[in-house]
Amino acid sequence: MADKKVNKISKTKIVKAGPKAGPKIVDKKRIAEGTEKRSRKAQKTPKIVKSKSTTQVVTAGLYDINGRSFGKVILPKEIFGQKPNEQLLAQAIRVYFTNQSVHAASTKTRTQVRGGGKKPWRQKGTGRARAGSIRSPLWVGGGVALGPQSRKVTLSLPKKMKRKALILALSAKAKLGEVKVISNIEKIPAKTKVVANLLNKLETKGDTLLVISDKSQTDRQNVKLATRNIQRLSVDRVANLNAYEVIRNNSILLSKEALAGFK
Repeated sequence: MADKKVNKISKTKIVKAGPKAGPKIVDKKRIAEGTEKRSRKAQKTPKIVKSKSTTQVVTAGLYDINGRSFGKVILPKEIFGQKPNEQLLAQAIRVYFTNQSVHAASTKTRTQVRGGGKKPWRQKGTGRARAGSIRSPLWVGGGVALGPQSRKVTLSLPKKMKRKALILALSAKAKLGEVKVISNIEKIPAKTKVVANLLNKLETKGDTLLVISDKSQTDRQNVKLATRNIQRLSVDRVANLNAYEVIRNNSILLSKEALAGFK
């Protein structure tokens, strides 16, 4: 028995911990494994910490009424520099289309068609099929079974989602470079020629949306008179903007006063 105990403890080393403490058995294999693990951890490459990316500045070209360029304007990032969210934008456009559509189709049922109060012929003895009214859906001139009825369908979207969808639409247009800022556009005379020359200088293609501020009504009247005879050009105020109108137009022209109104 003594020989067996000696053989078991032959691989270990007895270390005296002190006069009162008993002998402490230390396993050499465990010590070696621990040192190897520490060395492996030390050899591992350190974690690379990515530095915070610099914020991208969203800009748009600045022009005057005559189409001359005056550099660029920094657009507010809170409105023109947001990340895209296609699901929310599609939902806002679907709500807009549904609320604009009119479900006016209406048909009459057999109870609404005039006539047919008398039984056409007696129930038995004629050799014909049984009939109770000439206004049955089976008869020509009768009512319509399960036909469409006029109804009003409206979908609602929370205010925060509406505002977010508009911001996403403006951000998408700014990212594509389709937003331009015009200075003193609201002080132009009521002449179509001035606006037509401006659009030619800016080389706008397709539908164009001109956004003006909500301040002066007389200035807005001059802008409407100057733009009403130009095809594929629409004018709107900041307060009336929605995501569909922004997405539908190819170019967005913002007055400098309207840009301040977005904030």
